Amino acid sequence: MRFLTILIVMTLSLCADILPKVIDVPTRSNVSERLLVLSPDVPKAVVVLFAGGHGGVQLTSDGKFGWGEGNFLIRTRELFVKEGLMVVIVDAPSDRQSEPYLNSFRQTKEHLQDINAIVAWVQTQTTAPLWLVGTSRGTQSVAYAATELTEQKAIHGFVLTSTILSDAKSKAVTKMDLEKITKPILVVHHQNDGCSHCSFDLIPSLMSKLNASSKELIAIEGGQTKGDPCNAFGYHGFNGVEQEVVSKISQWVLSH
Repeated sequence: MRFLTILIVMTLSLCADILPKVIDVPTRSNVSERLLVLSPDVPKAVVVLFAGGHGGVQLTSDGKFGWGEGNFLIRTRELFVKEGLMVVIVDAPSDRQSEPYLNSFRQTKEHLQDINAIVAWVQTQTTAPLWLVGTSRGTQSVAYAATELTEQKAIHGFVLTSTILSDAKSKAVTKMDLEKITKPILVVHHQNDGCSHCSFDLIPSLMSKLNASSKELIAIEGGQTKGDPCNAFGYHGFNGVEQEVVSKISQWVLSH
């Protein structure tokens, strides 16, 4: 028999009334996905968050991150909750808890199976509209799911932030079959993103390939950049404008 493990995380939160939970959801044979879940009492929508980089956030049973605490979507998780959204943070699956984690895995049928299982679990928790949201390398997971999942009835739409627009080693989002996407899709990108894979100059090529019934680009300005331009505290990670970006994503999600 397969079991769903739910662990209540007794940690302090910026949202004092929100108690995070760690969930282990069975996905494939002998494989599970560990999730960190935060939610208001009655969520208006659900955002399933896919971090960038190698995606192995290495969640512990008490809700701590072994990697990626500074990632844009991870460090803003409680801002999304304050907007009335249920947050589900996705780790690498149990069979990929070491290097290369999600690298070379984001565009596989196994990854799609894992995402399907996560979506199915969320459906058991709430009837609120469900959105897949990715940042940086996480956009490769979300875009691939948007183009390749054959069963998408439970998914309301998609959000791509700091999208991977060019890459010689893996399929960039712009190289995927984006014309297949029919659900609402939001693209959020900093105009000064300095990451070589994410030049704002390439955004028109992404938007022109999207044929979804509802699509929009939100171009971000301001903030500050520190260190590697591809890392979370550059413009690439919306450093200094987190609240603005989260509010604009949340407003768009709730209006579609």
